Amino acid sequence: MRWPDDLRGWPNADLSRRVDLAPYRFHLQEAGPSDAPAMLLLHGAGGATHSWRDVLRPLAARHRVIAPDLPGHGFSTLGAAALSGLGPMTRAVDNLCAALGRSPEILVGHSAGAAIALRLALDRQARGDPPRAVIGINPALADFDGIAGWLFPMAAKALAATPFAATILMAGGSARDRTRRLIEGTGSQLDPAGIAAYARLFSDRDHVDGVLQMMARWSLGGLRRDLGRLDVPCLFLLGGRDRAVPPDTIRKLPAMPPDTRVETCPEAGHLLHEEQPVRFVASVEAFLNGLPAHRPATADIAT
Repeated sequence: MRWPDDLRGWPNADLSRRVDLAPYRFHLQEAGPSDAPAMLLLHGAGGATHSWRDVLRPLAARHRVIAPDLPGHGFSTLGAAALSGLGPMTRAVDNLCAALGRSPEILVGHSAGAAIALRLALDRQARGDPPRAVIGINPALADFDGIAGWLFPMAAKALAATPFAATILMAGGSARDRTRRLIEGTGSQLDPAGIAAYARLFSDRDHVDGVLQMMARWSLGGLRRDLGRLDVPCLFLLGGRDRAVPPDTIRKLPAMPPDTRVETCPEAGHLLHEEQPVRFVASVEAFLNGLPAHRPATADIAT
């Protein structure tokens, strides 16, 4: 995405700015009182800050919300392909927070962004600076399946090494039609504004290439082994209709952070927070309000 030309019409563009942090150049959006507890929002693979378009400002009523585009996504540049993947991207986000003078108390991540949030929480715990809580929306903590198969690491490795692979993936039909089919394939239904934002991303060669590079270097092995050691309250919000990361993938994890609550929203798909922003914000606030009395137990609540 070209800066600043493509920023016109971008959701919450008035909150956007860039931060140079060599070799990355981050785009981020910030809102909320400067002295409020910091909340970090991390979108999933293929997304960008637009993913938080309807929840960023409501969350900013009580928090200093920081929402970056991940490296290689949206308006953020990657620098080099080798700097992609779970480990490098987690370190990049950590360094961004340090550059901003923030150590976010609340880490929120969607899909692959939830994996980054959990890895960051573990790394901060190891150095004695754990966050207050982690909130994962349909956390991608197992191999991708279903409609997300085009992002499966082995396929992504081959595509990422193929010249013009991003151009090939972007071909065939109108951008909005391709986008609508992809979104519906994840079990989600978005309004026209949501479809339009994703269509802009999926029509951008650099963005698609950045997604491919991310997944080509994606590995969850270490994170899955370490989850049981995370001593931080967690909330996992699952869409009952999610076809990209089916809810059962969470329930079948070999280990979970011991202080984890799981909520299922039966009518939502993979993009739960975009489909039901009011419900999402209410769940987040209720969870955070209950943290002092939160017990280390895993519950599954269908509402």
